[in-house]
Amino acid sequence: MESSLFAAFGLGLLLGIQHALDPDHLIAVSTIVSEQKNFKWASLIGAFWGLGHTTTLFLVGLVVIGLRVSIPPRLGSGLELIVALMLVLLGINVLRKSFGAERVHLHTHSHNPETHTHFHVHENPQLNHHHKHPLNAMRRPFIVGMVHGLAGSAALMLLVLSTIESPLSGLLYIVIFGLGSVGGMLLLSGIISLPFILTAQRFTLMNRWIRVFAGVASVGFGLFLGWQIASELGWI
Repeated sequence: MESSLFAAFGLGLLLGIQHALDPDHLIAVSTIVSEQKNFKWASLIGAFWGLGHTTTLFLVGLVVIGLRVSIPPRLGSGLELIVALMLVLLGINVLRKSFGAERVHLHTHSHNPETHTHFHVHENPQLNHHHKHPLNAMRRPFIVGMVHGLAGSAALMLLVLSTIESPLSGLLYIVIFGLGSVGGMLLLSGIISLPFILTAQRFTLMNRWIRVFAGVASVGFGLFLGWQIASELGWI
């Protein structure tokens, strides 16, 4: 019995790490790290996402495991719709900042006797505010992680209730699963942030279009996910 329980905990850790690889998780985190220029803070964004995710799972676990109830599939699908909407909003926010805060135009130089034209970017001075506000910066990924945790709680609770009989063991499984997702997202958000960080200072225009790509991907995937869930629910 003990060996099977430890095996379940080990599986939970691996599943937590794998859970960080879900496309909606990666896209959501990429929209947030796209604004970072520091590798340490970009990595911590993933960790705080994982902490928010684990917090929601643990709170839902207290109710579900304690009362031995299950989450209805339609409710689970409805919660997934919230994630789809959040992805669209995150993407729109990135696009708004990419096109609204800076102005790209053609700039003509004259170096006698030659004249040449190139792209020029005027940045909003507010974007160069280097003052660090760690708690404020980590609030958004924590909340985004909580929403993702709520949406993914139905499937995880079904797994926990079907394989682990002890309520304490079930909650411990959720914590271990959460630690896996924290570690996985800590690593992945650092990797995802590299293109944004490496192009932030010297390749401003390239950085801008990478952020635009992240925003479009978030909006597109959010709309696709919403359409898919609405189809499953028979709404369209």
